[in-house]
Amino acid sequence: MLQIKEVSKKYASHLALDHVSFEIPKGCIFGLLGPNGAGKTSLIRIITQITGADTGEILFKGEKLQPDHIRYMGYLPEERGLYKKMKVGEQLLYLAQLKGLSKAEATSRIKKWIDKLDLRSWLDKTIEDLSKGMQQKVQFIATVVHEPELIILDEPFSGFDPVNANIIKDEILELREKGSTIIFSTHRMESVEELCDNIALINRSKKVLDGPVKTIRDSYKTNTFMVEGKGKLLLASPDFKVLEQNEHHGFFHATVQILDNQSPNVLLRYMLERVEIHAFREKIPSINDIFIQTVTEKIYA
Repeated sequence: MLQIKEVSKKYASHLALDHVSFEIPKGCIFGLLGPNGAGKTSLIRIITQITGADTGEILFKGEKLQPDHIRYMGYLPEERGLYKKMKVGEQLLYLAQLKGLSKAEATSRIKKWIDKLDLRSWLDKTIEDLSKGMQQKVQFIATVVHEPELIILDEPFSGFDPVNANIIKDEILELREKGSTIIFSTHRMESVEELCDNIALINRSKKVLDGPVKTIRDSYKTNTFMVEGKGKLLLASPDFKVLEQNEHHGFFHATVQILDNQSPNVLLRYMLERVEIHAFREKIPSINDIFIQTVTEKIYA
C-alpha cells in the first residue's frame, strides 16, 4: 500500500526524520511505534500531505504520492479537530461530503455507523455537550465513513473506557477484513499485540526495526523457559542458567535459560528425572519488552 523511501524532514535545527524507509503491506494493521518526539507524527503528516518531505519519496499503491491520493485516506489525528458548536449529525454530514460523498450516500452511511456505535440519541447534540469518549466516536466515524483504502489512526483509544475501546478494536479489525490498510500509532503496547500484523519502530528520527510482529518477537527470543512444578529444583549443569527461582511449600517456579542453542527437550528431560513438572513454556518477549529494550539500547549506545 505504501512504500516510504529514504524520507527525511528537518524543522529549523531539529531533525525529525532521518532517511526512514519501510513498506506497509496492503490489507494489514501496521503499528507505527516510538517514544514521544521520535518522528511518528512528522511521518504521518507527510503521508497525509499536511507537510512535505525534505528528501526521499512515498509511493501510494506504486505511484508517487499525489494530492488526489488524499481522497483514498482517512486520518484520525491525536489532537482532535471537531467543531464544538456544531451538532453531531450536521458535522458528520459536512465532513462526509468534504470526502466526496453525495448527501444521500453520506446520510445512509452515517446512519449505519450511528447505529453501530450507539450514537443516535446524540445526533442533535453539539460536540461540546459530549464526553471525550463520545467525541472520539464521532471523529472515528468521520475518519472511516467514506470507506478509505488507507486509514491512519493516531492514538485512537485515547479517552475511551475499556468497553468502548473494545468496540473500536472490533471495528478496526472488521475494517481490515473488508480490505482497508490501517496505520496504527500508539503508546499502548498491549493494543499492538492484539491488533497489529506488522510494525515499525522509530527512535530519535531513525527507523530501528520493522517487520511482521511474529518475526520480530521470534528474533528477540533468548531460549528462556518458565518452569513450574513440585520438588526441589537443582540445576547443576553447565547447559542451563537459572535466571530466577522461587520455592514455596514444596513447589517451585523458575526461569531457566538453555545455553548453546540446545533443544528445550534437553532441559525437560533433565528436570523430569529430578522433579514433577506442572508447566513448561517458552518466554517470548512482548512488543513492550522489545520496545523498551530497543529504545534503551539506542539511548545508551
